[in-house]
Amino acid sequence: MFNRVVIIVLDACGVGELPDAGRYGDIGAATIPNVAREFGGLTMPHCQKMGLGNIVPIAGIDKAAAPIACYGRMAEKSAGKDSTSGHWEIGGVILKQPFPVYPNGFPSKLVEKFEKNAGVKTIGNIPASGTEIIKTLGERHLKTGEIILYTSADSVFQLAAHEEIIPTEKLYEICRIARELLQGEHAVGRVIARPFIGQPGNFVRTTNRRDFSIEPPSDTILDRLYRQKIPTISIGKIYDLYAHRGFSKAVKAKNNGEVMNKMINELSRTEYGLILSNLVDFDMLWGHRNDTESFGRGLEDFDHQLHELIGILNNDDLLIITADHGCDPTLKNSTDHTREYVPLLAYNKRIKKGSNLGARETFADIAQTLAEIFKIDYTFPGKSFLNEIKQTINPA
Repeated sequence: MFNRVVIIVLDACGVGELPDAGRYGDIGAATIPNVAREFGGLTMPHCQKMGLGNIVPIAGIDKAAAPIACYGRMAEKSAGKDSTSGHWEIGGVILKQPFPVYPNGFPSKLVEKFEKNAGVKTIGNIPASGTEIIKTLGERHLKTGEIILYTSADSVFQLAAHEEIIPTEKLYEICRIARELLQGEHAVGRVIARPFIGQPGNFVRTTNRRDFSIEPPSDTILDRLYRQKIPTISIGKIYDLYAHRGFSKAVKAKNNGEVMNKMINELSRTEYGLILSNLVDFDMLWGHRNDTESFGRGLEDFDHQLHELIGILNNDDLLIITADHGCDPTLKNSTDHTREYVPLLAYNKRIKKGSNLGARETFADIAQTLAEIFKIDYTFPGKSFLNEIKQTINPA
């Protein structure tokens, strides 16, 4: 039925708090609905036609009487609210234990061992906003060469350095050393290189960020597709989140617009397989910085580019739009990820009227759906929604 599947992960674009959100301090989180309310209503005609407004009430996005996509929402079954665990669950791996977090910074013995292994000295070692910590410690870093180490509410070991002090390739090598060290009880989800440029009072992070994820503990749908020589293409940060595993091709892209453009370009080259992309700006630039206005504009910009992408899809293409967690910028007392349902839109040109896929119990439903589409002899811990899509397809 489908030769190609295109998945777009709208990073951090949740649609409402999960039942256990209180355990994570996320009561009231609803990223897209809250952004829409604060923005004064979103204009997203193409997502509206698909049925985005049928999932939850969203200001400016009415319910579609006859949505052109199947629609629903998915709950995260894994413990946590991290990009890595969210993407892994989409790929069919559910974590029973969350990645370790460090609200008081990393243990001194661990930091000392990292400094010895990497041949560096560190400053910081606190949970912090990435933009704020380079404001605070950037000048000292320029004078001493000490690398800035920080974390957040997520399971991340972040290393910030000025590109003129520590060139990006050197910073990546230091991150690889950290990744090798951070195993076992300190197996953080990601080590992240955070290069920046500029002068005191005007430091700016560059687009040369790179994530060094821990490897999934078991096979994802990508591993299974790759072994069967079914093309698997990543666009943007997806490649790093799966620790570079399971992809036949990786396409670099540094922002939402570039991801969408390269995805459209890739559709002209790849006739069969899976194309998986991540729109990182919602999370990195706007969610974590409580920038509701830019978040809203970004959603509208995505909708505009989505129209072009839809126009080049074939009758045997399936487009899935979802997210990995929330990061509600309207919660001014927090800049962290939020524990939320994520949207699920499944579109094919032959759908006569999309059906309600309901509230799915796990993101891994996507992995099992892909396994069924590509005839993978492996059962993932999710429930396929392929039959529900089939029932909406016009055979003519």
